[in-house]
Amino acid sequence: MENCLIIVNTYKEESQKLAAEIQLFLKQRNIYSAVYEFNGFSDVYPFAGYDFVITLGGDGTVLFACRGCANLEIPVFPVNLGQFGFIAGIKKNEWKVLLSDFIDGKIPVYKRSLLSFEVFRRGKSVISGCGLNDIVVNSKFTARIINLELACNDIPLGECKADGVIVATSTGSTAYSASAGGPIVDPEVEAFVLTPINPFSLSMRPLVMNSNSELSIKIMPSRDCYINMTVDGQKPYELFESDIVKITKLQKNALLAGTSKDNFYDALRFKLNWSGGPHA
Repeated sequence: MENCLIIVNTYKEESQKLAAEIQLFLKQRNIYSAVYEFNGFSDVYPFAGYDFVITLGGDGTVLFACRGCANLEIPVFPVNLGQFGFIAGIKKNEWKVLLSDFIDGKIPVYKRSLLSFEVFRRGKSVISGCGLNDIVVNSKFTARIINLELACNDIPLGECKADGVIVATSTGSTAYSASAGGPIVDPEVEAFVLTPINPFSLSMRPLVMNSNSELSIKIMPSRDCYINMTVDGQKPYELFESDIVKITKLQKNALLAGTSKDNFYDALRFKLNWSGGPHA
């Protein structure tokens, strides 16, 4: 490993100081490093040419790095400076020892599946991209039902009348989808979770799907024609009547250090207080 990009979340005061410490550490290891400032939203992915990426921030910073690094097969070393840090699994007081082991190939890198999406308008592709956590299609306004036609591998799932739907990866199943009543899925399970947001029908429950499926979401006529799609909580894309969103598994995986199964279940107990927390 010869080149490293350090992603600094500008909202974390300590990130700049820590980045300087890491740059000095890497220089001593004869590794070139550069710093990229991330403010929480970015359509620019400056990762080409680097051997690995270090993120200094919370889970949102990791999501940004994984969206840009997955197709390039660049591993991400996520140092947690956020309040939660579910996938930013490396504690700030452990970075030096673990980074040294990471560079020397002594700690494993774990694979996480991503969603690939493409939006078709009048038969033409207008938007495409990927996300590590989730893709959300919902009304721009609160308490407004929209109509969506859902299909899996061209098999109709029916019409969904709801505030919207969430399509999450196993990684993203602990985020917005879980808050909306979706199941938590082990990150090693290759699956999508389809979670309706406040559905009109109480029988419309979350659905776990094989990740090799193609999920189709068609925007149907409704009183509220103002509909957004967001990917990993980033800036929304506007959707229109008859638009079709097609979602599949991205061919490449995110490569993450510090995200072992032990870390996942520890996070469930200590951070989500699953089953009442670690001392229940």
